[in-house]
Amino acid sequence: MSEPNAKAEILTQAIREFVKLESAGGLLLLAAAAAALLVANTPASQIYDALLETIVAVQVGALIVSKPLLLWINDGLMAVFFFLIGLEVKRELLEGELSSPSAVILPGMGALGGMVVPAAIYAWLNWGDATAMDGWAIPVATDIAFALALLSAFGTRVPAALKVFLLALAIFDDLAAIVIIAIFYSEDLAPMALLMGAAAVGVAVAMNRLGVTRVSAYVLLGIALWVAVLKSGVHATLAGVLIALCVPMQDADGGSPLRRLEHDLHGPVAFVILPVFAFANAGLPLSGLSFDDLIHPVPLGIAAGLVVGKPLGILGFVGLAVACGLAKLPAGLGWLRLLGISLACGIGFTMSLFIAGLAFEHGSGDYFGGDRLGILLGSVLSALAAGVILHFALPAAADR
Repeated sequence: MSEPNAKAEILTQAIREFVKLESAGGLLLLAAAAAALLVANTPASQIYDALLETIVAVQVGALIVSKPLLLWINDGLMAVFFFLIGLEVKRELLEGELSSPSAVILPGMGALGGMVVPAAIYAWLNWGDATAMDGWAIPVATDIAFALALLSAFGTRVPAALKVFLLALAIFDDLAAIVIIAIFYSEDLAPMALLMGAAAVGVAVAMNRLGVTRVSAYVLLGIALWVAVLKSGVHATLAGVLIALCVPMQDADGGSPLRRLEHDLHGPVAFVILPVFAFANAGLPLSGLSFDDLIHPVPLGIAAGLVVGKPLGILGFVGLAVACGLAKLPAGLGWLRLLGISLACGIGFTMSLFIAGLAFEHGSGDYFGGDRLGILLGSVLSALAAGVILHFALPAAADR
């Protein structure tokens, strides 16, 4: 087998394994969200709430980190999730789907449209309400695990070009979410903690340049960086991304510390961390909800951003790129299939819940639950619409 064919086979196998794992994780996410909704609407809701509000403290000398369990999940466990995102982004930029400039235009434009239009719809519906406007970024997110789980339901009917486009778009989406969190959802900054964090990043960069390939060294430094970022006012999950970008791609023996670490983390993140996050954040009490709650500008803006804004933005910006000659649709994609994928990108769930927590954790009590209502409604409607479109757009299994 020639070297180009061997590389193509390795890439294809990597995509298959990734899709398979993320798809299974998406099904587990769905079960965790359903369990949270069930518990939140039964007498067990008091236990559920009390558990999430339980204070957990870790002390090392004079350093104390004391938070409710919910924030340990959202700030601590999700830092590991963002660490994995950082590893994936670095690998894709160096040798994956995003290593070629010509390959990034189409999904990059789609991701840009899938952020701008949903945010604009939300802002239009909530303009004039300063507290509600804090949630403008909630509908820009895509839950890749759920989107791939939906895609996997069609089995071999799904062309490889469709999966690659979705994965590449999701990477841009994750990068955008990282930038949004860093810029718009940081609190009052503590200069000393920021300096300590910057020093930790400097040490990590130096380790990379000096050829340090022991993963444990980066993990230990990452924990120190997480504490510094947590105390600095910048959201702690960004520490995971920063340290991930410093993990070496290759060692002296030709192996890849980054790939090994990425492989080792996929299972715990997909099957433990994200389901735990979903269970802790998706518990929405449904008693007392009325039609007025559904048409409130916050949940309506989120749902409309996901269901309408995502496909409109992705299709519009991809169409613009094609019309201007910047890119062309790969064989096997097609506009109807692209519509189905664009609708699937409206499944925001995990990342939308995460951003909603940042947007409204210090906001008005008037919006408590409204963000989750909009996310759940928008994600479900997007999934149903995507399933219908893809059912008609994809070829029958016998035709492939």
